[in-house]
Amino acid sequence: MAGTIEVLVPGGQANPGPPLGPELGPTPVDVQAVVQEINEQTDAFDGMEVPVTVEYEDDGSFEISVGVPPTTALIKDEAGFDSGSGTPQSEFVADLSVEQVKKIAEQKSTDLLAYDVKNAAKEVGGTCVTLGVTIEGENARTFKQRVDSGEYDDVLAEEQTA
Repeated sequence: MAGTIEVLVPGGQANPGPPLGPELGPTPVDVQAVVQEINEQTDAFDGMEVPVTVEYEDDGSFEISVGVPPTTALIKDEAGFDSGSGTPQSEFVADLSVEQVKKIAEQKSTDLLAYDVKNAAKEVGGTCVTLGVTIEGENARTFKQRVDSGEYDDVLAEEQTA
């Protein structure tokens, strides 16, 4: 009767109640142990909705896979606002620095189609457009062109490993 459960939980704040408890209750796993491990693995995403997959076996063993919150949630958390603009073309709700965009791009890199930080940052910039978030005080619509022209090469360079 091994199986898989997929849920969204608040980072670092999972508990044995819904949505986990009712899903895990009929399984052979120790619910409290699952909750504790989820909280340890999602602590960095404090309060953000995080996708979690719990795979369990008949003997009560389990494995947890933690996804990355949606790009919009990471942007909202980093910029400190609750909801995007109703008119993102003209009304802006927040501003991010290129360093903040890079941080979000690195957090999301496993889920994005981009093959490097520079292109991942452009994907994050596209999400900023839809939320009404500016980058370095300028409309996020121009961010891709500024990245392509090399304006942020120093900030968006890949970390060199020795």
